[in-house]
Amino acid sequence: MKTLEELKILREKSHKKMYMDGVTRGVRVQVGYGTCGIAAGATPVYDTFVNEIKALNLENVEIVKVGCMGECAFEPTVEIVESDGSKTIYCLLTDRRASEIVEEHIVKGIRIDKYLLSKIKR
Repeated sequence: MKTLEELKILREKSHKKMYMDGVTRGVRVQVGYGTCGIAAGATPVYDTFVNEIKALNLENVEIVKVGCMGECAFEPTVEIVESDGSKTIYCLLTDRRASEIVEEHIVKGIRIDKYLLSKIKR
């Protein structure tokens, strides 16, 4: 069992990581990896992000698997978290679309509106 002080420290560290506090340049790619995401093809999407980031030798890009993002009908989903705390959620992704997101959004800073959850879910 953790002490209350240890839990407070853990909470603070997690909050800083989640909201990228103190990060001046960088992006976190969060791939929805719940059961529905995996069944819909999250593994090749995740692999594409990893391979593209490595191939381009991009620094300050973290790729993580997260649990259910709550949008089963729109899986695979990916959330891009910028160093300023802004978030973009892409949905119905394929490996080709993941490559496009790396090239346009992560490298050039241009959001791809046609893959946004907020546009498709209407």
